[in-house]
Amino acid sequence: MTPTVKAILDKYESDNPGVKTNLARILMQGKLGGTGKLIILPVDQGFEHGPARSFAINPAAYDPHYHYQLAIDAGLSAYAAPLGMLEAGADTFAGQIPTILKLNSSNSWATQINQAVTGGVDDALRLGCSAIGFTIYPGADEVFDMMEEIKELSAEAKAVGIATVIWSYPRGGDLPKSGELALDVGAYAAHMATLLGAHIIKVKLPGDHIEQKDAKKSYEGTDWSKQSDRVAHVVQSCFAGRRIVVFSGGAAKGADAVYQDARDILAGGGNGSIIGRNTFQRPRHEALAMLDKLVRIYKGEE
Repeated sequence: MTPTVKAILDKYESDNPGVKTNLARILMQGKLGGTGKLIILPVDQGFEHGPARSFAINPAAYDPHYHYQLAIDAGLSAYAAPLGMLEAGADTFAGQIPTILKLNSSNSWATQINQAVTGGVDDALRLGCSAIGFTIYPGADEVFDMMEEIKELSAEAKAVGIATVIWSYPRGGDLPKSGELALDVGAYAAHMATLLGAHIIKVKLPGDHIEQKDAKKSYEGTDWSKQSDRVAHVVQSCFAGRRIVVFSGGAAKGADAVYQDARDILAGGGNGSIIGRNTFQRPRHEALAMLDKLVRIYKGEE
């Protein structure tokens, strides 16, 4: 274990050796192992967007084994997916890469801003997962139920030595669509995930807009035009950097934009990227080349 990883683990003061071991597995895995930086492959988009919208552009990606192998060959830190995806490759790839079981999911037809619980801590144990993953929607009326669900699931996971990752995506309630990527809203959402006891917080990269009327005064007098400064504020909101924070890759976009995001995350003190569609929707050789360059960026080599 490197001093960098040891210093990160030391900040999780209440956690048992099992949780710290599983966090170390993720932090020590792959090409970024030991650096304190992470790249995680999440493939939960089938629930949210459907199989064709997710995989038709790269038909090989219909096969769950494709994603396991992509994460392994790219030297990534972990692979996150819902129950069925992990089950479909759990034996073939056992022990080759840390996995994160995504425990709740939505779909593109629902009108309620909520997610169903689709897996349990017992499944994570059975599949050898290092962590559970869970989405909350700060702003939605249903978020209170989601918070209570992850409170119970996280307590159960911690008791058996499994870490918790929380996806925190603001939407719903009084929050307009234009405010979902606001800086103050993103920092608030990240802080909520931290307060819920997440070991790793996953959020979207925020813009420079300030949405909340009551928060505007707190942000006055600072230039928020640089994305790296916005990243630094989100990290600050997660207990002044005492928690691991990774940023979503978002919708598919050009390679240069993906690389610039990574440079800004690095400069802002973020721990890395959790990047799905921008990799598995590309041909395998392009995805591997992109992920290799992202590794070099996070190592400070590009």
